[in-house]
Amino acid sequence: MRWTLVIVIQFVLIQLAMNGTLASPQAQEFFTSSSTIEELQGKQAVIETVAGPIVVDLLAEAAPNHVEHFIFKAREGAYDGTVFHRIISMGIIQGGDPISKNPQQQADYGTGGLGVLQFEPNSESHTRGAVSAVLVPNDRDSAGSQFFICVTDQIALDGQYTVFGRVVEGIATVQKLSTSPADSNGAPIKRLEINKVTIREASSVRPKLFVTETVAMLQEYRVRIETSMGAIILELFPDRAPNHVRNFLRLSSAGIYNGTAFHRVAKSFVIQAGHMPSRLEPLEVPQERLIQSLEPEFNETPHDMGILSMARLEDPASATTSFFIVTGKSQGLDGLYTVFGRVVEGLDVVKRIENVPVNGETPVERVAVRRVVVISP
Repeated sequence: MRWTLVIVIQFVLIQLAMNGTLASPQAQEFFTSSSTIEELQGKQAVIETVAGPIVVDLLAEAAPNHVEHFIFKAREGAYDGTVFHRIISMGIIQGGDPISKNPQQQADYGTGGLGVLQFEPNSESHTRGAVSAVLVPNDRDSAGSQFFICVTDQIALDGQYTVFGRVVEGIATVQKLSTSPADSNGAPIKRLEINKVTIREASSVRPKLFVTETVAMLQEYRVRIETSMGAIILELFPDRAPNHVRNFLRLSSAGIYNGTAFHRVAKSFVIQAGHMPSRLEPLEVPQERLIQSLEPEFNETPHDMGILSMARLEDPASATTSFFIVTGKSQGLDGLYTVFGRVVEGLDVVKRIENVPVNGETPVERVAVRRVVVISP
């Protein structure tokens, strides 16, 4: 169905200025950056919306004129009080029109703030989180203050619109805005207001957690899995699988498991969780960057009741986020999967999860992982 969505999105984007009259871009001087790329690099835009914040890395190297124009407009308050005036559920959200500050001019939304920027071709793709410039129909040298954000991949738009930013935090907010109630033309029923846009220096690279701790220090941590059926507390085995322990603590502390589910229940065998497709909200970019494949750390610990072990595909080095808790003696797993912890509290919860009704090995009702918390020593 993606091709249908892209066609609809393209139709929406070429209809933006049909209700208004714009000066021909060729009849005026285009905005051109007066700053060097070095001066523009490392900037982020924080878009405060009614649904929450969206943080965008501005791509100075890819589109310096678009980036400086966006920064200029943001600093003069041009976006404050505007709205996302056009949305496609799980497709795009579109905003930045200065006319949209006025609730009485809704018929003209989509016609303002255009015709001042020339197209800046680059290799950036319209993947999830891409921020791109809106155009006047049939005129790619007509961008301005209006922009759209891709909720899902829209690579058929590549080469037609200038990508000048990328969402690094708040993609769940973008998704929420895109699914707001709207009329048949994609106009939101309620005002999806942009309260304020501020420009800041990009946050410095966050230090990678759980790198310098010794094995003895790591052994002091506990992890609490808060499920819809109760809490499970784990101790970890860094002396047997240090990289798996560090990885699990890192993912847990970053909130990556929050909103996932126990998606597999195999009675008298395992209950399994941590599968990212079970997550209710999309991961943020910083979270995505933490996910990596793990080399196996097979050890002699048997897969007995309550053992925590890492799931994987056929390749022994394919483990990423998914883990399982053993619910019955499973010697067939020994030496093939990496044991890295065990349940110390909540075996009764494990049993309750094991006994939920299933369709095959899929729970009939969702067994939610509401939150995974690292308990410091």
